[in-house]
Amino acid sequence: MQFEWDEMKSDACFAGRGFDFAYILPSFLDANRLVLEDTRWDYGEDRYQLLGCVDQRVFLVVFTRRDAVVRIISARKANRREVEFYENSSREN
Repeated sequence: MQFEWDEMKSDACFAGRGFDFAYILPSFLDANRLVLEDTRWDYGEDRYQLLGCVDQRVFLVVFTRRDAVVRIISARKANRREVEFYENSSREN
């Protein structure tokens, strides 16, 4: 799987949240990851929200697919509701 992202957005994530986009890449390999289509807005492309764990912490990653490349759009630590959803979904599987 190939990944790409805007370096300025990744740097801004690091400055504001303490991690860059490269840090959250293992969330895509999390066996319990959840991927949901992001239908909140018409983005002009299909976007997805991934809930996945890195270093025992759940993250929410917004991404799109461009041909064979996954483009990361944003990432943040999951909020309490998202963590509970991730944990409950993991228990069901």
